[in-house]
Amino acid sequence: MRKITADEVYTAKGDPIDNGVVVIDDDGKILSVGRRADFDLLDLESHQGVIVPGFVNTHCHLELSHMKGKVDTGISLIPFITNVVKFRDIPQEEILNAIDLADQEMYEEGIVAVGDISNKADTFECKAKSKIRYSTFVEMFDFLQDSWAENEFKKYKAVYDQRIEGNGNVYSVVPHAPYTVSPKLFELINGLNQHSNTVSIHNQETPDENQLFRNKTGGFIDFYKSFDIPLENFQPSGSSSLEYALKYMNPDCRSLFVHNTMSTRADIETAQAWSPNVYWATCANANLYIENRMPNYQHFLDTNAKLTIGTDSLTSNWQLSVLDELRTISKYQSYIPFNTLIRWATLNGAEALGFEADLGSIEVGKRPGLNLLNLGKDGKINAETQVKRLV
Repeated sequence: MRKITADEVYTAKGDPIDNGVVVIDDDGKILSVGRRADFDLLDLESHQGVIVPGFVNTHCHLELSHMKGKVDTGISLIPFITNVVKFRDIPQEEILNAIDLADQEMYEEGIVAVGDISNKADTFECKAKSKIRYSTFVEMFDFLQDSWAENEFKKYKAVYDQRIEGNGNVYSVVPHAPYTVSPKLFELINGLNQHSNTVSIHNQETPDENQLFRNKTGGFIDFYKSFDIPLENFQPSGSSSLEYALKYMNPDCRSLFVHNTMSTRADIETAQAWSPNVYWATCANANLYIENRMPNYQHFLDTNAKLTIGTDSLTSNWQLSVLDELRTISKYQSYIPFNTLIRWATLNGAEALGFEADLGSIEVGKRPGLNLLNLGKDGKINAETQVKRLV
């Protein structure tokens, strides 16, 4: 048993506890939460700083970890995707080694759970033995070609069928993005998932997405041409890419919309009227890495949106650190309260992945992990803030 105390304990529910104490058993299960005045000081493991639950990273591409530093920054989404697709001929041993190192990096950064995109089965063995819990999203796309949907579904279902059960991990099949998934493929994906699954989808990362669906213009026209993919049968809907996705996704599943760089308040309200099970993953560093822009988080605060934190991949980020995502958000949109950021990074993420029974908040009976942060004098995250994993 350990009795751990710090200047404040942020439970991710309610107000912080001054001079809080968290009592855990040898397996990290929380037995009680209290204040120092209720304990013998000699029994306490004392720290300076604030204790928060273990972090949840709701969006990652672990299988791309070998591509760190291979793609230039600031080139915008479409050239970025083109570079990733064309990157080939990497030895499998190098790929697997990079996956293991990235998994360990996330553990050391205080991350306890990850929502991870997989196009291949390369990460499955790592996840089966990892100290981190994973929700794996086996991602599918047919580039808006209904006639390709059956074959592409079979190809990616073969990846899904290689999943390794256990270790607290879960798997689902998901659409890549509105601009790469036909109505037929959406239908096949919906047929395989259960209502308990989380469905992830990349959303409104660049202005070109809305341009494609509203009037069939923008950079995706040339993107499809460069890969000899026909768009003659594609008819624009006159509405946003998000509205196209909502037309075909299942509102009964938890839906995790990722990036949302261009999402407006109206977009968020539309999605939340469609389903109460909507979550939004933001990957601030990846947005800056690829497009040199970030979402307007005020839109999400104004609509009581359930925001979560993702890191994206080492292809589009400098590291896999939820804390560094919070640091970036705090630097550029400093009006967001620390307590709100912690909920985004913990409980909201655990709920989005379906892991909230065990993770996400400091409550009796849970095993959320505990992180220690040192904040600035203003009580906010700054450039000097570091994370120390306590549990």
